[in-house]
Amino acid sequence: MSTHAGAPRAPVTLRLPPGLRDRMQDVVSQLAAAGGLIVVFIALTFASPYFLTGNNLFNIGVQVSVVAIIAVGQTLVILTAGIDLSVGSVAGLGGILGTMAIAKAGFPIVPGIMVGILAGAVIGLINGLLVTQMKLPPFIATLGMLGVARGLTFIVGGENAVYGLPSNFRLVGEGQIGPIPMPILYLIVIAGAGYVILSRTKLGRYAYAIGSNKEAARLSGIALNRYLIGVYVISASLAGFGGMIAAALVHSGQPNYGVGLELNVIAACVIGGASLFGGVGTIGGTLIGAFLMAVITNGAVLLNITQYYQQVIIGVIIWLAVWWDQVRRRRLSAASEQVERRSAEAEQQGNGSDAPEQGQGAHAT
Repeated sequence: MSTHAGAPRAPVTLRLPPGLRDRMQDVVSQLAAAGGLIVVFIALTFASPYFLTGNNLFNIGVQVSVVAIIAVGQTLVILTAGIDLSVGSVAGLGGILGTMAIAKAGFPIVPGIMVGILAGAVIGLINGLLVTQMKLPPFIATLGMLGVARGLTFIVGGENAVYGLPSNFRLVGEGQIGPIPMPILYLIVIAGAGYVILSRTKLGRYAYAIGSNKEAARLSGIALNRYLIGVYVISASLAGFGGMIAAALVHSGQPNYGVGLELNVIAACVIGGASLFGGVGTIGGTLIGAFLMAVITNGAVLLNITQYYQQVIIGVIIWLAVWWDQVRRRRLSAASEQVERRSAEAEQQGNGSDAPEQGQGAHAT
């Protein structure tokens, strides 16, 4: 009769489910960005007596709203391992078309805003088709659209700003509901919708899947083209809406608005933990990244630091964020390989320990 008393046992290995592992990555990234935001916030509180005032915090919230709203859509694109470099130009084009519809075509305010959003949606559809049907890399497709949309802005609107808007259009950007500015309310609604999309809908789940492994997503039956086009349409639509908010803040359509805006939007996503390699990122992290940049910019103004130094600071932060993402990915890859190797060794040892027992049983028979 055989016994298991002397048989060697396979070592027990702890293996986290992939979903839990990805969630831990997101939490770590958000904590890092949130920690940086808290440190900067505390430092500026001591450095300037004007920083921690209601009026200044109010201004920070309004200033960050446009970047953060557009960054919500950019997050969806980045999750699919794509990029949308055209959002700044699309914001400028949407702002011009929307304000022209109101000031020159006589549209009411809400339909005029919808014109700006629809213009962005059309641009996003073209971006999505360039990526999915013409198979252009997202960087190239949206880089080309950056130039096209900027050129169309000046072709359609000329080089002059659009004035003659109704006085109540200003409320779109400067109005308040209670103590909360309208741009922050827009941001809360859009960020909430983005969170629901990522956590409760197929579009969100498939965006993560496409960014993590596009080929595996295709083989699993995901309609890649449909969902890729969807994220680019959402991104550009939010850019068009952001352009209308910015126009309301200055009560005019500015053809040069949005130049360089795409860099701030992408930086907000990356600083907040979104990986440019795809599959990693959250709406909460993006908002933290956007607020971190806004607080740094605001603090630099209060401390009389020139814009050039502000650009240097933001650039260094982007370097650090991308470097941290690469380090994190290498560590996770090494840990995953180690777990797989240990599992394979454990399986081999288990098979080896079963062989003598089978032999003993045959001998006894």
